[in-house]
Amino acid sequence: MKASFTFTVTQKHHHKMLVPYLSDNMPQIEQGDWVQLLASGAVKVDGEVVSKNQVMEAGQVIQYEIENYQEGSVDTAWSIIWHDHKIAAIHKPANLPVSRTTRNVYNTLVQLLRRESPWPDAHLLHRLDLETSGIILIGQSNDAASEYQPKLTTLIQRKIYHAIVHGEPDWKKLDYHCDIKTLKGSAIRCQMHKVEAGQGKQSQTLFNVLASNSGFSLIECELKTGRKHQIRAHLSSLGFPIVGDKIYSNGGEFYLKRLDDQLTQADHDRLLTEHHLLHAYQVHINLDLESKEIRIITDNDYPKAWLDFCSAQGLML
Repeated sequence: MKASFTFTVTQKHHHKMLVPYLSDNMPQIEQGDWVQLLASGAVKVDGEVVSKNQVMEAGQVIQYEIENYQEGSVDTAWSIIWHDHKIAAIHKPANLPVSRTTRNVYNTLVQLLRRESPWPDAHLLHRLDLETSGIILIGQSNDAASEYQPKLTTLIQRKIYHAIVHGEPDWKKLDYHCDIKTLKGSAIRCQMHKVEAGQGKQSQTLFNVLASNSGFSLIECELKTGRKHQIRAHLSSLGFPIVGDKIYSNGGEFYLKRLDDQLTQADHDRLLTEHHLLHAYQVHINLDLESKEIRIITDNDYPKAWLDFCSAQGLML
């Protein structure tokens, strides 16, 4: 297929050369091939075709097309939950990356929004993991994102997730605190580990068990801090890993196998689901600091794998 891409040059890449920038964004394409694409007229800067390498300026919009482009299949069924004139709440399906990865560049949430939504300059205000479904907030333009990103902690008053975990806790509610960090020498570099107080970043999650049955539980999780993988790492350290979590259950075995494209049907059977069962269910946002009016945005569009698992295990949402 012919794939079209759009990127806005950030301040980080101000005065960087165009070809190295394109190569960083699409590492599977060699720099020499980018020179040929430039010569063919496939690249535009601010709507004008450019044919040679040049210095870029922050704020410039880079567009290019690639013929016969191929990448991994993902769930592209995003939808708009709510919006005003500057920001929007978007439903992200599970197994859709929010931004480019080594596997996907064309079909990511931000690129889909720029192609298919009313906001061709959409920018993420925060992130969700690849396999996590639910609400994500975006700025409808680079200016909107620049306005709201510095005050996210004020904008987002509460963030509530739902998770299905292995096990049935003997507590109904839990206010969980611990320090977490990555560890040198870990087989999975991105994995967060519970460490002694003062040795990592402080983290806090409020947990509420909504239902338990057949050795599984549905838990509401409210983030009080926003550390990487916080909910997944907390539940795992408590002994209740999220169903389908390839990093924080089974010793990370399935994450390492996935990196090498070696997951088998037997592995998927052991994981029980095609993706981990964590859903960004609700956000409370404060758009007007003077009135302190709170808008509650809810995403009830749970993935099919989630609904099927709940039905099979008798866990009622």
